[in-house]
Amino acid sequence: AKSSKFCYNPYMKKPELISPAGDLEKMKIAFQYGADAVYASTPKFSMRSRSEIKFDDKSLKEGIGFAHSIGKKVYLTLNTFPHSSEIDDFKRHALKTIKYNPDAIICADPGVIDFIKNHTNIPIHLSTQSNTTNYLSANFWKNQGINRIVLARELNLKDIDLISKKTKVELEAFVHGAMCMAYSGRCQISNYMIGRDPNKGQCIQACRFKYKFKEYEVEEELREGEKFKIYEDDHGTYLLNSKDLCMIDHIPDLINSGITSFKLEGRLKSIYYVGIVTRAYRQAIDLYFKDHKKYDIQKQAFVAEVSKTSSRGFTTGFYYQKPNEETNDYKTSRAGSDWEFVGLVKKYNMSEKTVLVEVRNRLRTGADIEIVTPEKVYMHNLTEMICKDKKIDEAHAGYIVEFGFKHSLPQNSFIRQKKIKE
Repeated sequence: AKSSKFCYNPYMKKPELISPAGDLEKMKIAFQYGADAVYASTPKFSMRSRSEIKFDDKSLKEGIGFAHSIGKKVYLTLNTFPHSSEIDDFKRHALKTIKYNPDAIICADPGVIDFIKNHTNIPIHLSTQSNTTNYLSANFWKNQGINRIVLARELNLKDIDLISKKTKVELEAFVHGAMCMAYSGRCQISNYMIGRDPNKGQCIQACRFKYKFKEYEVEEELREGEKFKIYEDDHGTYLLNSKDLCMIDHIPDLINSGITSFKLEGRLKSIYYVGIVTRAYRQAIDLYFKDHKKYDIQKQAFVAEVSKTSSRGFTTGFYYQKPNEETNDYKTSRAGSDWEFVGLVKKYNMSEKTVLVEVRNRLRTGADIEIVTPEKVYMHNLTEMICKDKKIDEAHAGYIVEFGFKHSLPQNSFIRQKKIKE
C-alpha cells in the first residue's frame, strides 16, 4: 500500500472525470453512470481504428448533440501521425468533424495541431502520444495554443507536481485501464508481425500474446556475464504483459499533484466495463470531496468494485515508482474477473413490479445476482424467470426475460453474478 504525502485541502477543485466511448451506447452509459465528458471518434485518424469502434459520422454528430443537451462534453480524438499521402483525406475528415462542434480536439502531430488551429477556435488537447514529460515541454505547447496536455504515462506524481507548479496549462492523466508496454504507446510489434501500425490505431495487442523461447537467458554482446533471465512454464511466458492501471484508492494524491482531469482507458471495452468503472470513480471522487475521512475508510471497497470488471490485475504504474517485476502478469494475458455481466435492464414495470432484462450471459433461477444502478447496488435471489410467457430455469445471451423485483430500476442497470463454476 502506498501512503499519501499530501494533506487534505478543502479548497481543491473537483477533477473532471473522462470516460471512453467507442460507440453511442457506451457514450450514453458513461454519462448515465457519472462521466463529465467522454473521448470519442470515428475510426479514421484515431488511435482506435479497429472494428469495435462503431461511431460513424452520423452517430458521432448525434452523440455530441446528445452530450450538449445534458450539459456534458465530448472530446474528439484526431491523434494519429498521418503520412503525407494521407493528408488530403485527413483534411477532409477534420473539416467535416469540426462542424459537429466537439468541446475539444485531441491531437498529437504538430502539423495536425497547426492545421486545426488555422481552421477552428475549438480548444486543442495534446495527446499522451506526444509524451510530455516536463514543464519546459508543457510551456512550449501552451505557447503553441494548446489548452490542455494529456500527460505521458511514464511520469511519477513528483514530476507531475513540478509541471503543475511551473505551467498554467490544464493537466489530464490516465488513472485507470490497460497499460501499454511501449513508451507512451509507441509500439511497433504488431507492425513488425503483421504490418498493422499501432500509431494509426491498428494495434493487435501483441504484447498480450503468449511467447515460447528456445533460450532462457538474454545476454548483450558487450556485457558478457550480465544475463537477463526469461522465465517460462509449460504454458509459455508473457514477459511484455503489464497489469492494468488502477488509482481509485489514491484520489487525493492525484488531485494534489495538479491533475485536473482523470481519464479512464477503454474505448474497446464493454458497456458493463465503462459503466461500472465510471460509476466507481464518480462515487470515489464525490465521496472524497464530501467526507475525505469516509473516503479513506471506503477506498478499498472501490477497488473491490472495479475488480468486478475484467482486468489483468492492478498496478499504480509509474505514479509512485518505476515498474518492477510485480508490474507484469507473467502467467496469462487474459483479462478476467470472478464476476460476469449477465443482463441489462431494458424496462421496469411499476404497476407489475417486474423488470424486463436483455440477457448477456447464462442466467439460471436460484442465482444470487447483483443489480447495479448509477446510485445503488441491490442483492437479489432469482427465484423465477419468464420468457415468452413461460417459466424457464435457464436463459442464454439474447433472451429477453422478466422477473419480479420490488424496487424501481432505471433503464441500463447492470445485472451481474459470480461466475458459475462447473
